[in-house]
Amino acid sequence: MEDIKAINRELYDTPSAVKYKFRTPEGLSEEVIRAISHNNNEPEWMLSLRLEAYEEFKKLKMPNWGPDISALDLNKITYFMDPDAPENQKSWDDVPDEIKETFQKLGIPEAERASLAGAGAQMESKMAYHNLKEVWEKKGVVFLDMNEALQTHPELVKQYFSKCVPINDHKFAALHYAVWSGGTFLYIPKGVDVNQPLQAYFRMNSMRAGQFEHTLIVVEDGAQAHYVEGCSAPKYDDKSIHAGCVEVFVKPRARFRYSSVENWSINTYNLNTKRSLVEQDATMEWVGGNLGSGVTMLYPCSMLIGKGARTDHLAIAFASKGQNQDTGAKVYHLAPKTTSRIVSKSIAIQGGITAYRGLLRIAKGAKGAKSNVECDALMIDNESQSNTYPYIDILEQDVDVGHEATVGRISDEQVFYLMSRGIPEEEAMKMLVTGFMEPITKELPIEYAVEMNKLIELEMEGSIG
Repeated sequence: MEDIKAINRELYDTPSAVKYKFRTPEGLSEEVIRAISHNNNEPEWMLSLRLEAYEEFKKLKMPNWGPDISALDLNKITYFMDPDAPENQKSWDDVPDEIKETFQKLGIPEAERASLAGAGAQMESKMAYHNLKEVWEKKGVVFLDMNEALQTHPELVKQYFSKCVPINDHKFAALHYAVWSGGTFLYIPKGVDVNQPLQAYFRMNSMRAGQFEHTLIVVEDGAQAHYVEGCSAPKYDDKSIHAGCVEVFVKPRARFRYSSVENWSINTYNLNTKRSLVEQDATMEWVGGNLGSGVTMLYPCSMLIGKGARTDHLAIAFASKGQNQDTGAKVYHLAPKTTSRIVSKSIAIQGGITAYRGLLRIAKGAKGAKSNVECDALMIDNESQSNTYPYIDILEQDVDVGHEATVGRISDEQVFYLMSRGIPEEEAMKMLVTGFMEPITKELPIEYAVEMNKLIELEMEGSIG
């Protein structure tokens, strides 16, 4: 990989000179919600859902567990920004130069031309570019911006929207449903195997901004697909929030993988919600990397509702100075012969805080369920923290459950061994960290694995010694 250009952190931390044709005032109100719905030209049922979610948001309390989020002032957030550019361009040449320049730096659409079945690029609240290769369109695959899908496939969207994550699930889910905009709608017809990844990239560009994209994915019987998501934001002194929502429906005998690298800036609160419903003999795979944001609270969830359903959760979190990465997984075994595997790794350096927060529940009647949970934490220094909060609730006797957790530091012997072979200390530490991450990064698409490794190397530069 030596020929791959090193990633420059400035690509992510520098805002772009984007103009806006419309943006709501700071703060949340019924008028702001109605303005978002009107701007998106939505049907009445969606506006009603938004207003219902807003009422739930006002009733629900802020989380009183996990990282401290008291510095996030939701009254100072701009909840909707519409860039002054045409939406959903099918040709990259038609995207305005200032937006195109941002995504070109981040590798869009170069990666699409090389290996993707389709790609989308969202700036703020609207999707600037979205395209699906013709070969998959002919097979009935639908890959659209959520706003466009609501116009062109209203009944299909209505059938599934908010049916996996209810609007009153928690306070930030309710906030999401009140103000959501943009995101991805992906529908894979029965028996179709999309053997190239589909990708979307979400960029939050402005100060005191919020991004609330909604991703809705339906994988019909026996179908297969892989969706890849990237996220980033520039660095500001004021707080921003990302509260997206992902709903995945994996039908019988289908297989789906959701890969993501969430690389928000240190002023961002990443309060995302991801959940899947997995039916009989179907497989759901979550592969994720979390770094960059000041605070993350993210726990992808799999509901194994069909006999023989399976899920894999593979995740890595990295926390440096001023960062608190509270991540994990939730799995509900609700049917017999279901299987889950959770592998979580975290790295803390320069006083960063990481936590694995997991829930494994095996319901009464889920006979023959199997689950294995592995949590490994690596601390580079004595300032950093790593915590583990596993919760296992088993209501059935005929099950097989394993759980193991390790917390440790890079040993002096390992570093000395590499240094004795002529490798400088800092490089030796980076090599050991890369090896620690390898079980997760090897499951990411190559460009994302390289990005993840390079970003962590950048965070570690000059911090060892």
